[in-house]
Amino acid sequence: MPDFSLETEHGGRVAGVDEAGCGPLAGPVVAAAVVFGSGVPADLALVIDDSKVLKAARREDIVRRLPSVPGIEIGIGAASVAEILTLNILRAAQLAMRRAVGRLPAPPALALVDGNRVPDFGGVPVRTLVGGDAISLSIAAASILAKVTRDRIMKRLDQRWPGYGWAGNAGYGTAAHRTAITVQGCTPHHRRGFGTVRKQLALILTQGDPA
Repeated sequence: MPDFSLETEHGGRVAGVDEAGCGPLAGPVVAAAVVFGSGVPADLALVIDDSKVLKAARREDIVRRLPSVPGIEIGIGAASVAEILTLNILRAAQLAMRRAVGRLPAPPALALVDGNRVPDFGGVPVRTLVGGDAISLSIAAASILAKVTRDRIMKRLDQRWPGYGWAGNAGYGTAAHRTAITVQGCTPHHRRGFGTVRKQLALILTQGDPA
């Protein structure tokens, strides 16, 4: 389970930063930054964990509770499908994280970032942590916020663009989602630069060729 030792060790305002949505075939990449300015309540620290190991209901419950934590600061940022196509997914994810940090009330004294690449946060010192969402409570909270925010976005998009199963698959390349691309084509929210999407679009051309 993650803990608050790195944040306590630093002694200043430490932001945990993480993103969600690098792998899907559709939708934006979303990032969150979280500062627990007065520490993490003990009952909440017991349930915050890497978003990938939590069930959806537990993630939603944590996100509902976070705004009421004394001293907490939250920033959310995203990068669009167009930006993913222009920048590539890695740079778009870093852009989303930079936007999330920029939406905190003030720059943190340190940013703890999940992963091994150092984003540019405009002079904010950065410490990267591989598997950071299983180490730092601030990063874990950011991972949960980013995941829940993105899932909610994909559920709304699913209502406007039905047939791809986004409410359930969050835009990831499930078999049903890939098949839907070959049947229905792409939406403006698909990442056309991704190889899997190009492959599914190529199947449409093959199926339409009488030869």
